[in-house]
Amino acid sequence: MTTGARTAPPRRAMEIFATKWTSMILHTLHVRHRGAARSGTLQRSLPGVSKKMFVQTLRDMETSGLIDRTVDSTVPPAVTYALTPLGHRFVGLIEMVYDWDYANADALDDLQPRETTRRGRSIELAKVI
Repeated sequence: MTTGARTAPPRRAMEIFATKWTSMILHTLHVRHRGAARSGTLQRSLPGVSKKMFVQTLRDMETSGLIDRTVDSTVPPAVTYALTPLGHRFVGLIEMVYDWDYANADALDDLQPRETTRRGRSIELAKVI
């Protein structure tokens, strides 16, 4: 382990939350699809994600080793995404956050939302699965 890796473990673990869809895809693949799902089924399980963001997030997750992409030679091709062993390890962290959210829903409901995001739109705290 390098010195940089020892001094920044929380930052390294928190990088999976940098894109909100990464943690949501990990959670959804694990809880709703038992670790693997076809592309269309997975996207329909994530209301609110645009096609562009969905594809971009899946590519990033595949590159980082969290998921595998399998293309079946059918017409049309069936694309399946599955958690890798590394992805399964990160699911534990994601599930702890979801469990904490459920246990502390009252405190989260009491939070005052920020007025705007960087894009100037107001945000709402939303509950997702």
